[in-house]
Amino acid sequence: MPFSEFLGNTRTVAALRGMLTTGRMPHAMLFAGPRGVGKFTLARMFAQAANCERLTEDFCGECGPCRAIARLQDTPTLIEQGLGVRGESADSATVERVPLVLETHPDVWAIVPDPVRLKNPVARPILHVGQLRAVQRAAYFKPVTKRRVFIIEGAETMRWDHANIFLKILEEPPETATLILLAPNPYLLLPTIRSRCLRFSFSPLVQDQVEQVLRRRDDLPPAQRKVAAQFAEGSPGLALAMDLAEAAELRKTALRALTAIIERRSLTELFNETARLTKAQKMPFETILEVFYSLLNDLLELSAGFAGPGVRNPTLGRELAKLSRQVDAAWVASAVNGLDELGGRLRRNVNRQLGLDAIALSLSEALQK
Repeated sequence: MPFSEFLGNTRTVAALRGMLTTGRMPHAMLFAGPRGVGKFTLARMFAQAANCERLTEDFCGECGPCRAIARLQDTPTLIEQGLGVRGESADSATVERVPLVLETHPDVWAIVPDPVRLKNPVARPILHVGQLRAVQRAAYFKPVTKRRVFIIEGAETMRWDHANIFLKILEEPPETATLILLAPNPYLLLPTIRSRCLRFSFSPLVQDQVEQVLRRRDDLPPAQRKVAAQFAEGSPGLALAMDLAEAAELRKTALRALTAIIERRSLTELFNETARLTKAQKMPFETILEVFYSLLNDLLELSAGFAGPGVRNPTLGRELAKLSRQVDAAWVASAVNGLDELGGRLRRNVNRQLGLDAIALSLSEALQK
C-alpha cells in the first residue's frame, strides 16, 4: 500500500514524502494523536520508503526491504514470539537483559511497551530501560540498506528517570538513523525530549474514511460498519479491533452511571454502577474514559440545542436527550475536568474505582447546589 492509499492526515503524509524526496530526514520525530488513527502504520511506511530499493519518495511494497518491514504491522504475533523466546516466567533482571524488540529487517526496529508475560500480562505495560539501552546502542550502527529507523510505540510510558537514556540519543543524534516516537499526547513526554523532535499532530478521520478502511479489511454488513465507524470516533484501528456487542454494552453501562449521577440516586446505586464499569469490563480503563468523553460531548451538544449528524451515540439519543435537560455546560465542563485529572493520575497507579467514585460523588453533589 503506497502513501497515496493512506487515509487522513494528508499534510503529514506530504511532509514525510518531501523529506524523502530531498533526502533531508530528521533524526527524531514525534507522532502525537489518538489511538488507532494510523501513527504506527505511517511510521512503518516511512521506514519502508526510507529503505526501498526502487523508489525514493515512496515505497514499492515488493522489494526485499519493503516486504520485510511490512511484517512489523503484525505486532501481536511478533510480541508473542519475543515473549516466547524470553520465557513466560522471566524475572525483572531477565526482562531488562533480554529486551522486547520487534525486528523484521536489520535496519528497522519497533519498540513497544513490554507486557512482560504472555499468559498473564501486566496491567499497564511500559517501556523498560533495557529496551531504551538497546536502541541507544543500535542507533549508531551503520545501516545495511539506507537508513536505520526506530519506531517507539507508547513513548509516554517510559519512566522519566529512564527517559534521560533516550535523551542522550537526541542530544548526539546519529546521521543515518531516525527515531519516531508515538504518543497520544505530546505533553506526556518530558519537555527536553519534546523539544528535540519534529512534531506531527494526527487528527481523527471522518466517519466516511473509517468506513472506507472497514470496507477494505472487513466483511461487516453496511449497517454494522456504520455503527462501528460511529463508535470508533475517527479511529480506524479501534474500529477494526472492535467487538460491536461489547462496545454497545459498555456505552449502555457508562450511560447508566451518568444517569445515576445526574438523577442524584442513592450512593449505593451510584457506586454499584461505577463498580460495573471498573470490575466487569474486559476493555482497558482508558477506553472507559473515552466512552465517558463521548457521552459528555453528546450531552453538551444536546443541552445547547444541537442535534446534528455529529452526535456520537445516536443509538442512545433518547436517553441522552432526557439527561441533557438536567445539566448545563458548566456541569459538563466539570465532568470533563474530573476525567482529565483521573486520566493523569493513572500514571501514578491511582485506584481506579476510588477515583471514579470520587468524581461521581462530586458531580452528583454539584447538581444539588
